[in-house]
Amino acid sequence: MQLDGENTFTSMGPQPFAGPAPVFFVGTYDSHDRPNIMAAAMAGLCCTQPPCVALSVNKTTWTHSAIEQRGAFTLSIPSSEMAGKLDFCGLASGRSESKFYALGLTPAVGEHVDAPYIRECPMVIELLVRQAFSLGAYTQFVGEIMDVKIRSDCLMRDGMPDPAQLDALTFFPLVGEYYKTGVFAARAFAIGKTILRVEST
Repeated sequence: MQLDGENTFTSMGPQPFAGPAPVFFVGTYDSHDRPNIMAAAMAGLCCTQPPCVALSVNKTTWTHSAIEQRGAFTLSIPSSEMAGKLDFCGLASGRSESKFYALGLTPAVGEHVDAPYIRECPMVIELLVRQAFSLGAYTQFVGEIMDVKIRSDCLMRDGMPDPAQLDALTFFPLVGEYYKTGVFAARAFAIGKTILRVEST
């Protein structure tokens, strides 16, 4: 029964959709020691102790074989102005093109893992592969976070990351569009307490 003014839902069936999703440059070294980057949206935090990120990579990609060989990767988080560069990395293959060179980006040597990251990005995560699971056409690599690096101009006075300065991209699957983050909505683990107080009265 539908109430007056109640929204209805339209079923879209099983789709690869859980948006908006974070997007990353995935950094690896290939079998010839060449730095490579790939665009990825199928990734996210999956554990806090130890801190881990799960990344799903198509088995046919150049990056997939590089992660298998090296057991490591980085995630460089792009700012909104890097949307074109990120999109290019989702279209071009490292098999035939140096994406770092084509985009004028600087490959930096990871301090804790055998993988490069993008010096121009405001935030970088270095990861070691701890688990790998076959999921249809993809492999999900669970990487343990060895280090998080944040550019100094993207930190607040208390040393924590400043979301507004990071200006990170997100991706909206199915629609196929990028969106900016950084607009404050509410303080986590605090806004919900106002509801708890109301319920307890």
